[in-house]
Amino acid sequence: MASLPIDTAKYTGIICAVPPTPRVANRETGQLRVDRETGKTVYQVGLCLMAGASADVVNVSVAGEPAGVQLGMPVAVRDLVATPWENDGRHGVAFRAAEIRPLSAPATPAGKGSRQ
Repeated sequence: MASLPIDTAKYTGIICAVPPTPRVANRETGQLRVDRETGKTVYQVGLCLMAGASADVVNVSVAGEPAGVQLGMPVAVRDLVATPWENDGRHGVAFRAAEIRPLSAPATPAGKGSRQ
């Protein structure tokens, strides 16, 4: 099925609701899921997508560990797509992003925390 791009600019905020964890491909062996294109381990991050007075939490897969992303942290998401799926009578939507990173921290005022 086709992947549907999601315009993350429409959200008033995106926050990490569940910290990144590696996805498991085989529960019996503990083998981790690997991205076919990059060879990196696939991580899953629970993101709270907020728009106006509503919010939804979705699990988003991303290749490579999203460095610095922690619980409760505002994040930026690049190239978020939704892909509908169906398998043996079950169905749902899988979310994937090219990158999930912390939003830039505000600059430290001059003189604060620096040695003079």
